Amino acid sequence: MAVGSMHDVIGMQVLIAGVGYPFLRDLSIGPVLVPELQRQDWPPGVEVDDWSIGPIHIVQRLEVRPHPYDRIVLFAAVERGREPGQVSSYRWSGDLPDAEEIQQRVGEAVMGVISLDNLLIVGQHFGAFPSDVVVVEIEPEDTGWGAGFTPRIEGALGETVATVRRAALDGYVD
Repeated sequence: MAVGSMHDVIGMQVLIAGVGYPFLRDLSIGPVLVPELQRQDWPPGVEVDDWSIGPIHIVQRLEVRPHPYDRIVLFAAVERGREPGQVSSYRWSGDLPDAEEIQQRVGEAVMGVISLDNLLIVGQHFGAFPSDVVVVEIEPEDTGWGAGFTPRIEGALGETVATVRRAALDGYVD
């Protein structure tokens, strides 16, 4: 069994979800890493899923769950101006932008835009998320069409998986 404080998740419902567009080089890290994470040994109550779908569909899926998740860990490649391959994590504050931007994000979600920021805003706006949401991001280098990761992203995959695992088992880790 991999390293992690599994006692922290006993009795909890935890979801790990990858977000991204397949075939957009480094931006495809979410859907590409989901199968690897699904093959890992997890304690009961931990699920791994691909959330590379529209945020409205995700909100609807969460609303019909008989038991809400206690923790959600989202991971994706997101352009933030950092060094390509840099992995970072943070606890989602749940702070929402003004009503106009929320409406714009909901409109994008209805049109099928898949982005981590959009998912966070739309999910929070509709009250679909638990209070414990952890985000793991990797800075992409190549966001164009194509398969496979750039060397810097390829080199950071292990760190990304380890950070997602720690976030799922231990909550937010700096």
